[in-house]
Amino acid sequence: MNTKVVLRVVSAILMIVGIAMLTSVPVSWLMGDEAHVTTRLLWSSLITIVAGGMGSLAHRGKETVRIREGFGIVTFSWLAAAIFGAIPFYWITELSVINAIFETMSGFTTTGATILDDIEAQPKGLLYWRSLTQWLGGMGIVVLSLAILPILGIGGMQLYRAEAPGPTADQLTPRIATAAKMMWGVYVLLSLIETALLKVGGMTLFDAWCHTCGTMSTGGFSTQQASIKAFDSAYIDVVITLFMFLAGSNFVLHLRCLRGQPATYLKNEEFRFYAGLCLFAIVTMASIRFFSGLQGQNLEQIVRQSSFTVV
Repeated sequence: MNTKVVLRVVSAILMIVGIAMLTSVPVSWLMGDEAHVTTRLLWSSLITIVAGGMGSLAHRGKETVRIREGFGIVTFSWLAAAIFGAIPFYWITELSVINAIFETMSGFTTTGATILDDIEAQPKGLLYWRSLTQWLGGMGIVVLSLAILPILGIGGMQLYRAEAPGPTADQLTPRIATAAKMMWGVYVLLSLIETALLKVGGMTLFDAWCHTCGTMSTGGFSTQQASIKAFDSAYIDVVITLFMFLAGSNFVLHLRCLRGQPATYLKNEEFRFYAGLCLFAIVTMASIRFFSGLQGQNLEQIVRQSSFTVV
């Protein structure tokens, strides 16, 4: 294995993580967090950026990522992101090192498991970073790195195969970096649309963005202890369910729809199976709940909550 190539790419990914973490600093300040919280978020991001910058100074030159290097990059990039991303959790909260890494790894892998208690009491800047880890992991921080691999003089087909959503046979372009940028463009566009819709539904901009991060990644982190139930809104339930469904679909189809080919969805066997499976599960769950005679719930509530749970 070419360890220098692995080190350079993992370091580049670490710099991306650090820059993303840096965006939590103005959020923390604007949301009125205590000064030490904002300061520690700043230092955490700078430590991550510097660590990534030092590693990226490894041997430069034209290199190709082979299968072995691809495995190494995917493995160590997730580990590095989780370890450095855990710094704010360890430094700001009372979490142990292991629990801080667990929380961050849960975010980057979009698992959604959490050990934080009393979510509303946590600093806003930290909750923003927590949600952002899921948003980055939703498309894959490795796919994000593909956009910068040409700058490093590295080819990344193996990483694309490992991280890109959807079958690799359905490629958009022979240029992998361009494909990665397209995927992220669709991801960002859908995220902005959902944030706007949630804001219209009564959420604050902070809550709307954080819940968009949990939706697009299908991870589920929330800024509320009671999660979506805290908002008690059918509109918000429907919006989040819709975008979870879209986020679980093949992003190649979304891009083709944006290019004026909406019929692509119906022609795609994968999407038809995915949609049919969701519909079957929703009908099954709603039927079970309806005939079990749930007290105080009408048919609309049962269908809406079943759809949310299934998707």
